Amino acid sequence: MIAYITVGADNIAQAKRFYSAFLPALNYGLIEGPEGLSYALPVPTGQRPTLPDFYVKPTFNGQPASAGNGAMVAFEATSQAQVRDLHAAAIKAGGTDEGQPGFRPDYGADFYVGYLRDPQGNKIALFSSDPNEPSRDD
Repeated sequence: MIAYITVGADNIAQAKRFYSAFLPALNYGLIEGPEGLSYALPVPTGQRPTLPDFYVKPTFNGQPASAGNGAMVAFEATSQAQVRDLHAAAIKAGGTDEGQPGFRPDYGADFYVGYLRDPQGNKIALFSSDPNEPSRDD
């Protein structure tokens, strides 16, 4: 099980604007501190945290942050409409489009996904795979 994911950012304010454009809609709360941004899902009283947490932080070695080639973080949305809405909100908040929301021929018929990059260049996917919504084959 993945416990947490961390991406680096040189400009925390810019990263906050980007990630706060869509993560709260996916139920992630934000705790901001001197070490960066911590996004986590709510924890019901008496229960363990829902993983993974997502952190946006300056690099530990003080060198410029860089995006990993081939690395990507995917967030599950509740519907195809939410994928479209959050993809647009993230681009408006400083992200860049890496693939408009839609179906891809290489993935399952229900896998609806949009790709973007955060201001640092990290690749992000927003997807929904609800079998009750229209599929690529409909």
